[in-house]
Amino acid sequence: MRLPARRLLPLSALTAASTLLTGCFTGDGPASAGADGKRLRVAMMQPPRSGLSPLSDDAFKLSRWSTAETLVKLDAEGDARPALATSWQQNGRTWTFEIRDGVTFHDGTELDADAVVRSLTEAATASPKPRILDGVDLTARAADSDTVTVTTADGDPLVPQRLSSPQLSILAARAYEGRTVNPVGTGTGPFELTKVNGTSSASLDRYDAYWGGRAEAPGIDVRFVPDGTARAAALRSGEADIVEAVPVSQAALLDEDLVTEVPMPRTNTLYLNTGKGVFKDASLRAAAREAIDAESIVKGVYEGRADVAEGLLGPALPWAAELRTPVSRARAGDPAGRSVTIGTFTDRAELPEVAAALQQQLRKAGFEVRLEVREYANIEADALAGAFDAFLLSRATVLDSGDPAAYLYSDFASDGSFNISQLDDPSVDAELKRAGETPTGAARRRAVIAAEAAVLTTDAALPLLHERVVQGDAAGVVDAAHDPRERELVTAGTYVK
Repeated sequence: MRLPARRLLPLSALTAASTLLTGCFTGDGPASAGADGKRLRVAMMQPPRSGLSPLSDDAFKLSRWSTAETLVKLDAEGDARPALATSWQQNGRTWTFEIRDGVTFHDGTELDADAVVRSLTEAATASPKPRILDGVDLTARAADSDTVTVTTADGDPLVPQRLSSPQLSILAARAYEGRTVNPVGTGTGPFELTKVNGTSSASLDRYDAYWGGRAEAPGIDVRFVPDGTARAAALRSGEADIVEAVPVSQAALLDEDLVTEVPMPRTNTLYLNTGKGVFKDASLRAAAREAIDAESIVKGVYEGRADVAEGLLGPALPWAAELRTPVSRARAGDPAGRSVTIGTFTDRAELPEVAAALQQQLRKAGFEVRLEVREYANIEADALAGAFDAFLLSRATVLDSGDPAAYLYSDFASDGSFNISQLDDPSVDAELKRAGETPTGAARRRAVIAAEAAVLTTDAALPLLHERVVQGDAAGVVDAAHDPRERELVTAGTYVK
């Protein structure tokens, strides 16, 4: 792929980025090395939001560091494969899982059926529930020491896929002794989380008793670096070995061999508040839709490193485009003089730029537009409460179960936990319910696309573009994961030469 022309950063920006990373990683030289190899230095984008509780989105950090594991994992096609469970079978609303022998938690206690039941019950009874359990009433019981039954109130063909979500990681009993779930020293993966320094850094050491075999690297040093320029500078200067979410504005400044780009199931979407304000009017939602030029945003902000959206589901799910058909939408009304506020966040470096482009496009159509931009941790609650007329979000569409039905339900069902659009539409609810109940396979894919069409008809969400994973790996890094679902990053096989 032809790269865009190289852009030069002002010296002041490079200096600021260098300053931000000073002292980020411990050790001398390009990497901290001991008798058994170098520790991996990883620059992450978002700091923990909930103290690394696996019941929150922080769970995906635990998964990407290979410290917490689940009963099931997903293969490249999104099909369920064994992990802490070796096999499973369905009988009506009940699934039976056989638990792997010889697994110990990082505190030395053994994995058994009781431990699995404890973790799943904590998740199922949490308030709020982990997103993967939206609309799901799940009960786990120990049938014997190494067998667990999982029963749902309604038939659910996606139980194994749901149990692959990092939010349903299995942790030792000690993790649940406090008021919040504490993953330090309580996982089962090849790396033990040993220290968390608030929202600045974390440390992990190799767990030599790992059931899957000894990890190649002796440990991981993580630094949370929300500033995208600073993350890219860390790779350029040799201060980081792996950098997640390199901003597209920085990718062209890096050696091409250090950057990997993969289409991912993540959609950049403008959610419109259908519950109150200007966009309660469907004709004004249509006016916003017609005012937006997503192609210019892809070219101007993403430098071509993204795909213009035709729907909520992108090229990472090729079957979506094959099944999708045109949808009917409301006619556009006159937005002249209508004032709206668009919220977004700084954690993904491109979003403020996208918001600024949208502001110009909507103003050209006649809207009066104000932007409100904060860090995600400081804006999420307001977004979920419907405080904005519109909210620009970079949203993973199959992150949880490997199946987009869970994302669609979470974001667009009237009782969905992430319903930023405040959508309450019986026809959408009906299609979402149908998709969720359809067995896996071709029929389910058709039902998912029907649900997507129902959402698009409302203009409650205006998909702009589908992002790509842009990850930076230093020249000496071997076998870092490049995962479209953003579940893996450092694995047992990852190391630095």
